[in-house]
Amino acid sequence: MQNQILTALLQLLKDKNGNHSLREVATALFVLVLLVSWIAAQFFDQQMPEYMFYAFVSLVGAGCFGYSIERKTSNNDKN
Repeated sequence: MQNQILTALLQLLKDKNGNHSLREVATALFVLVLLVSWIAAQFFDQQMPEYMFYAFVSLVGAGCFGYSIERKTSNNDKN
């Protein structure tokens, strides 16, 4: 069970070519920070500053946009 969860998490951190990418790691980290800040606001009455919220949301959006415009390369494409 733990091996399947670890495999699924590692698959989330790969780009369209199947390589691990720092962009996916950063985007996952920012999503995790937003989730933790939401939990802190809901259950512990700790508010994230508004500018930090917008910064993290912008970074998540930039990561998703970068993934959407990324072109999958083939092995035959040598440039």
